[in-house]
Amino acid sequence: MNKLPPFSKTQIEQIIAAGNPTPFHLYLEKPIRENAKRLTKAFAWNDGFREYFAVKATPNPHILKILREEGFGADCSSMPELLLAEKVGITGEGIMFTSNDTPANEFVKAKELGAIINLDDISHIPFLEKAAGIPELICFRYNPGPLREGNTIIGKPEEAKYGLTKPQLFEAYKTMRDKGVKRFGIHTMVASNELNPDYFVATAEMLFDLVAELSAALGITFEFINIGGGIGIPYKPEQQSVDLERVSAGIKAKYEEKITGKGLPPLRLYMENGRMITGPYDYLITRVLHLKHTYRNYVGVDACMANLMRPALYGAYHHETILGKEHAPADHIYDVTGSLCENNDKFAIQRNLPHVEVGDLIAIHDAGAHGYAMGFNYNGKLRSAELLFKEDGTVKKIRRAETVDDYFSTLDFDSL
Repeated sequence: MNKLPPFSKTQIEQIIAAGNPTPFHLYLEKPIRENAKRLTKAFAWNDGFREYFAVKATPNPHILKILREEGFGADCSSMPELLLAEKVGITGEGIMFTSNDTPANEFVKAKELGAIINLDDISHIPFLEKAAGIPELICFRYNPGPLREGNTIIGKPEEAKYGLTKPQLFEAYKTMRDKGVKRFGIHTMVASNELNPDYFVATAEMLFDLVAELSAALGITFEFINIGGGIGIPYKPEQQSVDLERVSAGIKAKYEEKITGKGLPPLRLYMENGRMITGPYDYLITRVLHLKHTYRNYVGVDACMANLMRPALYGAYHHETILGKEHAPADHIYDVTGSLCENNDKFAIQRNLPHVEVGDLIAIHDAGAHGYAMGFNYNGKLRSAELLFKEDGTVKKIRRAETVDDYFSTLDFDSL
């Protein structure tokens, strides 16, 4: 199966001619909205279901505004992410703030906004109490250790830095109960970019069982479970999207067995996907600058891993389309490289592509999550613009490209 972008070379050339030089990220508003609606519809059986979009995946206020309009909250883990959510009108319990070696001022801001505070460690209880006070609603992140398998991105749960052990959970919730907390939630996140739909059903079942145990042992009532994100996307042409309806049906069956079937109070189901919401609906557009023929054939482009780090960081696969050559035979083998002084600055390794020429435009697929967000300035590289292909067919610049002045702006030249 061939993955084809929903735009033509001519359309991209028109965008470039309008004053948008490559490289740039191009997001697609319509499918982002359609995907958001599909997720919400799939879990409509659960009264209070909510997706808390993982801001870290695509931290752009224009994207967050679209998702807020679709009813999503924001999953935040830093001060700038909290401020981004606030600026687009997501506040209160529309924010899930998951701590991770969190400084005191971030807890203060999260509590000020009325966010749901999701603690990552039992030692964070006295830290939070001293910094911001104990909130009305509290959540803890569970790490199941060897009981569950993770994957290459997060790692094995027992080796991951995140979350509380099961014995710590009982102690933590008891401590918060004794401090007067009346409202409780529970969270976990054990895999990333997972394509097996049954994995998420098993995660929900695990939390349903925990809620029953904790409620019985401590006499507390839970309002929600947050099964995290981690729903993967089909980066490779032969892969299939996760069947959301199948996931929903599986979780619903477990909910009816483990919660309503045992007479437990109703639970709201929360998720915090990032990748599956925006990942497939952005393309990194880059132009071929050089062709090099040594021990391999290299295609040198004007983007680099400062624009999309995933292939260098994880060895991740991102499909590539040579615009205008979508149906040409992929009968050449190339490494597609950027210009950083690092040999892993490669978007593709030994990839079958059509014959490439200098000046060709390449669309790198599925760059809409952990793409621009992981940008950096090594080698003095400047981060690219972000553009939004709107529902009405127009293109809007939602982040300008960095300039040399931006790069120098934090340096003190006056004291040299």
